[in-house]
Amino acid sequence: MIKLDQFLKFMGVTSTGGQAKLMIIDGAVKVNGTVETRRGRKLVLGDKVTVEGKTFEVNLE
Repeated sequence: MIKLDQFLKFMGVTSTGGQAKLMIIDGAVKVNGTVETRRGRKLVLGDKVTVEGKTFEVNLE
């Protein structure tokens, strides 16, 4: 598992946790097609995160 804000940093969508937090709070992030405003949302293998029209699949191998 990985938290949503950590995932955004890991994927290079944001460079800091603060930026990730603001994006999430502003409703700019979707998880599996639904807007997610909880930065601590735990992602599991196969979840799809969409930001700015780009979709990333959780695959932490």
